[in-house]
Amino acid sequence: MAEKRVVITGMGLVCPVGNNVADSWANIRAGVSGIDWISLFDADLVENCVAGEVKQLDLVARFGRRDMRRMDRAQMLALVAAEEALGDAGIVITDANKYDVGVVVGSGIGGIVTVVQALQGFEAKGHRGVSPVIVPALLHDGISSRVSMHFGLKGPNYNITAACATSNNSLGDAADLIRMGRAKVMVAGGSEACIMPMVISGFNNMKVLTTTEAVPQKAARPFDATRDGFVAAEGAALLILEDLAHALARGATIHAELTGYGHTSDAFHVTAPNPDGVDAAEAMRRALREANIGATQISYINAHGTGTQLNDKSETLAIKHALGEAAYQIPISSTKSMTGHILGATAAAEAIFSIKALHDNFIPPTINLENPDPECDLDYTPLVGKERPLQHVLSNSFGFGGHNTAVVLSRYD
Repeated sequence: MAEKRVVITGMGLVCPVGNNVADSWANIRAGVSGIDWISLFDADLVENCVAGEVKQLDLVARFGRRDMRRMDRAQMLALVAAEEALGDAGIVITDANKYDVGVVVGSGIGGIVTVVQALQGFEAKGHRGVSPVIVPALLHDGISSRVSMHFGLKGPNYNITAACATSNNSLGDAADLIRMGRAKVMVAGGSEACIMPMVISGFNNMKVLTTTEAVPQKAARPFDATRDGFVAAEGAALLILEDLAHALARGATIHAELTGYGHTSDAFHVTAPNPDGVDAAEAMRRALREANIGATQISYINAHGTGTQLNDKSETLAIKHALGEAAYQIPISSTKSMTGHILGATAAAEAIFSIKALHDNFIPPTINLENPDPECDLDYTPLVGKERPLQHVLSNSFGFGGHNTAVVLSRYD
């Protein structure tokens, strides 16, 4: 029996460059940064004062104050993205299909805002200061559960946590569930809301955040010789994955096909990537092997490209190991130069940007790449995007703990 093909029929996104897919992609195409001064809390509390925040999104109007008290911000952002994705896909839940539509939505940090608020309440008032609805709001799986309950999706439902590789894992697992026949449609991706003093301070003290703040929009500089760390960001990105036969039967619009997925581990260090890039390279090779394509067939790579010294060097080596001489011919970019690093949601956001790149035959730029690092000597599409025919896109995401993931997204034929 031929293996089932998995296609993407819907996309939803809320992130620092826009509160839907169309606006976000328009800004990515134009090289517009969503990074700015922190406004979600008093930035005087921390040393690092820039971030990629979701802006001009009225959550009170969407959910009401009563329901907001029962949900973490990461859950609310996920619901916004899920609504757009399901609407884009034209999925209508009925008694006939409710068990065939599932949810795999991950998060790197989960309901951390809720955790801190609960600790503050306990310190101020003891046990009476802790809300009775705190536990569902702080659990990582509360994000996927909220999506499931809000839209009546009764198929497989769980959370994945793999640091900044999380939502590529969500896409890979969702595709596997469809191929195994355990679901016909999956809502997959990630959500993250952790722009708060404790998290920013932790990253800052780890020396992984940029200290360049004079012009916030210049803070994220992947592959640049002057790069000095990533910019923390928030957002949610969800995709609708679907069995091809099911999508065709209901006349769905098909945005792309998920043809390959690879996942390896460095087994090296709790935060630093393996500097030789060999383990990340194997994830790419496995994704290409599953997609049944060779290195020369990759049209574009959306790099992990965080802007840290270690990641950008090791990813450059990994791409060379995986693709050989073809690596020098393939355009690459880091959209984190505009969004910042959305942590557990970043891979799904970049999958959406990769699909939009396929649609438009357009390579988005790596903005702020003004002083190329000689050790990062591939074509990282500096400053301005470019037109180019695209057929297969490779999207990389790596995470603390040695998680390496890669997906291949292909034009649907």
